[in-house]
Amino acid sequence: MTGPTGPAAASKRAPAGAAVLREDVTDAIRAAVFAELAAVGYARMSIEGIARRAGVGKTAVYRRWRSKLHLVLDLVQAFAAEGLPAPATGSLRGDVRALLEVASHALRHPVASQVIPDLLVESVRNPEIAQAIRAALLDPQHGVAAGVVRDAVARGELPEGADVDRALDLIVGPLYWRLVVVRTEPPVGQAAYLDGLADAAVAALAA
Repeated sequence: MTGPTGPAAASKRAPAGAAVLREDVTDAIRAAVFAELAAVGYARMSIEGIARRAGVGKTAVYRRWRSKLHLVLDLVQAFAAEGLPAPATGSLRGDVRALLEVASHALRHPVASQVIPDLLVESVRNPEIAQAIRAALLDPQHGVAAGVVRDAVARGELPEGADVDRALDLIVGPLYWRLVVVRTEPPVGQAAYLDGLADAAVAALAA
């Protein structure tokens, strides 16, 4: 004996459980986090404020993240997942220039320009934030820089024992300072500015 068929039967067969999380609501909440951070900063940001700005109830936020910290860290981790690709141009100067090109786009992302600076301030007081930032951002970037240095040493462009931390500081540091801290565009064209940074970084690393 066969059971009923059709939409009604399909509805009856649907498994019970947690409600499906609507992607448009999730996107609205994430957008609200950016707006709240810009308006009040991380310390004063609240789930209530995020929900109000997103036009949803607090329950919709808590279904997805158990606290504002986990919400913000989720945004950072999603941003970090895009990652800095490991360059393989065949030369130190080419690798450095490729990294600068990618970093210049990444540092203009709202997570880099709005969220991370605020979290860096909070990380001084919150070890969980500090650990999350290191795991999501600093460690992967260090790994990319280590690959650039290792390849340059293998080609004879850098001496054995070249400092990876120094390389990362010299390559990304000036760009971070201008785009995230000072928040001004380069005084010359983007390409010319990145060319200059690449030349300066390579000269300093080889010195």
